[in-house]
Amino acid sequence: MEFERARLDREGAVAILSMNHPEVLNAVSAEMLKGLTDALDALAASSDRTRCLVITGVGRAFSTGANLQGRGNGPMPRGAGQVLETLYHPFLRRLRDLPYPIVAAVNGPAAGAGMSIALMGDLIVCARSAYFLQAFRRVGLVPDCGSTWLLPRLIGRARAIELSLLGERLPAETALAWGLVNRVFDDEALMGEALRLAHELAAGPTVALGLIHRLYWESPENAYEQQLDLESRMQRIAGASEDFGEGVRAFLQKRPAQFAGL
Repeated sequence: MEFERARLDREGAVAILSMNHPEVLNAVSAEMLKGLTDALDALAASSDRTRCLVITGVGRAFSTGANLQGRGNGPMPRGAGQVLETLYHPFLRRLRDLPYPIVAAVNGPAAGAGMSIALMGDLIVCARSAYFLQAFRRVGLVPDCGSTWLLPRLIGRARAIELSLLGERLPAETALAWGLVNRVFDDEALMGEALRLAHELAAGPTVALGLIHRLYWESPENAYEQQLDLESRMQRIAGASEDFGEGVRAFLQKRPAQFAGL
């Protein structure tokens, strides 16, 4: 399905959401954010159940960040913060609140807001030629789209502030060594490997995997006792799922579980 500067494909229970404006290396615009949001709406309304989402970019880039072309006399309007609140933040929250896991397939440069979108993945896999870039300081802006929250928690304060202050490229292999991404593949193998992981997740216990997604999002701000309580609440939900019963039966019968995602 085609949306404005976005594309949605399906492989069974796996949905592939692609930023689709390769002429500008998938730079993010209001039109693209609307198209991506419309695609998520279509997924939510579809009778075909989605159990994992892959997010990637069309062409040779994941996304080079905000599209700064055609903005008149300056790179950003005076109300740059308002643009974040009205366009970017709702889309990022939609990704955070999905009830199933996300695989980010970073097929090329992921800069600025594009880097933040990539970091929304529960699993982040990269092409060997890909790189990450905190590009904001290059145009006189501060990091946004959640990057100042995500980066210190993923790679530590020292490395996060270095990336933001110096604006240097972070190659995929270094991102892997730092713990920012999960796996790096040769460029031509990336999408096949990303889809393999996505199908593995989609064949899993979707209720439990969605709750794992939520637990790790909420964990950084919770005290230990709060997280224990949250785990208990999430475990009650998972324990009431049909897949829990199937998992126990499969374990006792010494066979692979056949999870239905229910």
